[in-house]
Amino acid sequence: MTSHDLDRRTAEAEAWLDTLDPGRTPADDTADLAAIAAAVTEVAAAEERVRAAVRVARANGRSWARIGLALGVSRQSAHERFGTRTDVT
Repeated sequence: MTSHDLDRRTAEAEAWLDTLDPGRTPADDTADLAAIAAAVTEVAAAEERVRAAVRVARANGRSWARIGLALGVSRQSAHERFGTRTDVT
């Protein structure tokens, strides 16, 4: 799941929650649904922290192999997910 997917799902969940009108919606406890929306938001924030950490690691000269090891993926997967066109090492 990409950060774009997470952002889209977060926006969809928030938009759906915004449509709930307590005056028209049965008195149903929606805490479980709110928890899902909150979790999606937290996942998106965690993904951004990972991207920031990878940027710092690259700025500190870490190789894609070492970053991939920390992420639990191959060097190539790490580079494909977080690399830029100008980042060739």
